[in-house]
Amino acid sequence: MRFSTIATLAAAALPYASAYWKGFNVGANNEDGSCKSQQDWENAFNKLKSLPQYITSVRVYASSDCGTLANAVPAALNTGTQLLVGVWTEDSAHYDAEKNALAAAIQQYGHDWIVAISVGSEDLYRGDTDANTLANQIYDVRGMVRQWGVNQDVGHVDTWTAWVDDNNKAVIEASDFIGLDAYPYFQNSKISDASAVFWSAVDATRNQVNAVSPGKWVWVTETGWPVSGPNYGDAVPSVQNAQTYWRSIACAAFDSIHIFWYAFQDYNSSPSFGVFGSDGNAIYDIIQC
Repeated sequence: MRFSTIATLAAAALPYASAYWKGFNVGANNEDGSCKSQQDWENAFNKLKSLPQYITSVRVYASSDCGTLANAVPAALNTGTQLLVGVWTEDSAHYDAEKNALAAAIQQYGHDWIVAISVGSEDLYRGDTDANTLANQIYDVRGMVRQWGVNQDVGHVDTWTAWVDDNNKAVIEASDFIGLDAYPYFQNSKISDASAVFWSAVDATRNQVNAVSPGKWVWVTETGWPVSGPNYGDAVPSVQNAQTYWRSIACAAFDSIHIFWYAFQDYNSSPSFGVFGSDGNAIYDIIQC
């Protein structure tokens, strides 16, 4: 973690009530499917900085895909933004390309732009790998970056259902931080129950982590409510419900837990979780809390 000295000491003493990262998930593609240029990344980062919440932390999903780090890192340095970096682990060639892209960015730009590194994303939930294999990849990436003096946390992002599965304890043990994706929408939740469902997922994950490897932080790496798309049980996508979810979750969570909102923009998806439309304007009011 890259806090100020005071914030770091406070965080070590009181892990759930100190200085918190607050950010957005930002994809590497533009609306037409093209890859973001450095300028595109800068535009996105500056948009987030202009919010009253002053968002200067962003989660990116990959390192090599679409030239993510090659373009996003100089944009981050130009805008005072820090990145929660993703490293895809699926298939050995892709994994090697991701590590090489991360290594190249660190060697060229140093590492002060890194919030943390996530090795894999929802691999356990999808059943794409096993816990021991993933744990070894976390150790592998951590070992690689430590040789260049990178001391930021290295962990994994997955669903709360994956984290509470006893078969996945090896990943908790390997991770410096636990990245939690929590979506009451996908749990068939009514919007009126969504806050309770969300915090229940956070608490269940924290309880499992504390039982397996006490003291490790649980970060919310994805959460949000769709503005459009199909109903999911009692969960109804709408602009109004997305705003309700923002006000009930984001407004409290920004001051109580590390959290990266999903998503800055979400083009051509159903359901669509995008907060900002193609015109660059917020789809719903994220100013008031």
